[in-house]
Amino acid sequence: MAAAKVRSPAYKDFLQPALHRRFSSSAGILFAIGYLYGIALANWNSLLWSWFPIGPSGVRGVILGLCGFAIIILRVAQYHVGQRTSDSAFQTFVHHAAKIQTVEAIFTYVLSAYVFSQVYLWSISESAGLEWITYFMSDRARLNEKTIFFTAHFIILGFYQGLLHVFKDLDHVSLGVARPRNRRINGNGDPEDPPWKRFRDQIPLKLLWTLNQSLVGLVLSIVVYQLFLRATVWRIMLTFLRPIYNLPRTNLLPASWPFSFTSLSRSFIASFMLVFLWTMGNVAFSTFLVKEPLKNGKPLTSESKDPNGSLLNGLKSKKLAIQSFAMWELAFIARDYPERRALIFADLDRKDAPMWSHIYGVCMEVLKGLETRIDNYGKAPAPAAPVAAPIEPKKRTTQAPKEDAIFQGTPPKKNFRVEVEKVVNSVATVPGQGSQLSPIAKRALATAKQQALKVQREVTGTEDTQTVFRDLALKVLDSAVGWPFRQEYSRRLAHAVLGGPYGEPSLYINAAYALSLVAATSLTEDNYGNVQRDVATTIRSLTALTKKLDAFITTLPIHWTDVEKKKEVGDIQAILDALRESLGLLLHEFTPYARDLRMSLTDMRLAREAAGVETPEEPIAPLEMRQVR
Repeated sequence: MAAAKVRSPAYKDFLQPALHRRFSSSAGILFAIGYLYGIALANWNSLLWSWFPIGPSGVRGVILGLCGFAIIILRVAQYHVGQRTSDSAFQTFVHHAAKIQTVEAIFTYVLSAYVFSQVYLWSISESAGLEWITYFMSDRARLNEKTIFFTAHFIILGFYQGLLHVFKDLDHVSLGVARPRNRRINGNGDPEDPPWKRFRDQIPLKLLWTLNQSLVGLVLSIVVYQLFLRATVWRIMLTFLRPIYNLPRTNLLPASWPFSFTSLSRSFIASFMLVFLWTMGNVAFSTFLVKEPLKNGKPLTSESKDPNGSLLNGLKSKKLAIQSFAMWELAFIARDYPERRALIFADLDRKDAPMWSHIYGVCMEVLKGLETRIDNYGKAPAPAAPVAAPIEPKKRTTQAPKEDAIFQGTPPKKNFRVEVEKVVNSVATVPGQGSQLSPIAKRALATAKQQALKVQREVTGTEDTQTVFRDLALKVLDSAVGWPFRQEYSRRLAHAVLGGPYGEPSLYINAAYALSLVAATSLTEDNYGNVQRDVATTIRSLTALTKKLDAFITTLPIHWTDVEKKKEVGDIQAILDALRESLGLLLHEFTPYARDLRMSLTDMRLAREAAGVETPEEPIAPLEMRQVR
């Protein structure tokens, strides 16, 4: 009996625990900030209970920490790799505005802000003047509008920050790349700073951002509450609290302002605390979640029973996040872990093909996706599948029965309506027949047209109507109102190259690096010579893709709505640089073996041109690849 086949563990079985550990780091920072807030809001009546974790300050700190933790939960539920791609900001708005994720983001921020405001009101002393009910002349209860404004301010602030969260796409996390460490190639491959250092370095800038957003939120709340919400909120609160506190029957608004300098100061301080909590939560999540795909200094799949199989499952995943993390890990293996590369070179009995062939196929498929999108840009979509031809009816051998009306009366007399219908039908079916204008009407129409052109010439100085409308449209596009409708060069380029609705540049960069690094190390580590069969194809493919991407960047025209006309390339330039760097690494390692690889002089010349590598003055003597293995 054949042994049962063992299924390779899924890549997500190793990725998810790593993400959970990074998630706990972000949560710990938020609860630490919440605990500090709890101590700051304590009354300090007791030296022990004012700071003791198991007490009022601890409970207050946990609740305030949960206000920031809610944003982390939102990020976990909605995080994605890859930037949003579209030709304009308006297209992005149309695609994402109606999604349930937008509603969830706004609701989460509003709920977090409301809970924070109520905990803050519960924590401050009565001398702050922000209690819900005040008493006039010792026994007459009155509703305190300053407290209503304080609460409404936080709801408006939450709504505003939720919209800003969606607008700035804070759910997006940017993955890193594993650049070659060879200093002879472009870039030095120096490692990034540790996550804790990157998080610490962002704190001063985020403090300024928090100050700015707190001021903007307070001004926005003053305007919105005073102009749109005051009367409605006042009546709602009276209706809700009147039976409880025996408030007056009148619904008239107070003659005084709904806020004072003291209440505005309290609102600003509380807003600063909350926005800083949100900001630190977002920064911590974005910083710690995208740590390198390593555990204890080794690749994530090192603990798998089948490391190559688990990595391959991740590389072939249909989910962009899993595939991008797996490709990042593969690039790290190709650069820094010879023991894992040895497993790849020695894995020859993998289903359908050796492990290297699977990796080569996946990486080339990823890179070919760029080439396919470039080739299809601007072309009409492929036609739909042809519809099956209808079955022709069989020929009749007898005459078909008549379909004339049996009880048809005498034809109706001609009347005005019938004649009008005939004229209309004749004009619709035979244009130009029966619709000629009389000479008087023609002269009147020509005179009106000349007068209109005369007025337009006096106002605009030209008779070209199309130019007038175009100039007007450009003026609108150049303003803040027209910004969402601009099709900027960088947006169109990213959309064309990366596709939509999301595109992750690191996936293509790491795929190029992984191919070149594994191929380069195969000279000394691949004892079976499997990799060398695909080196020539890899060089030719990278050459063609590099030249095509470079030409596309150069020739893509600027859209007429792009009033700034800036040819900013952005992340696409990083992909092009990675392709050139990878191609240069392959040329550096395999040029002496060009004859063994059956690479012609033309192939090598085109590859050097694409990589930006200078042609050697003296030809290098060919070597046999077996001499270095």
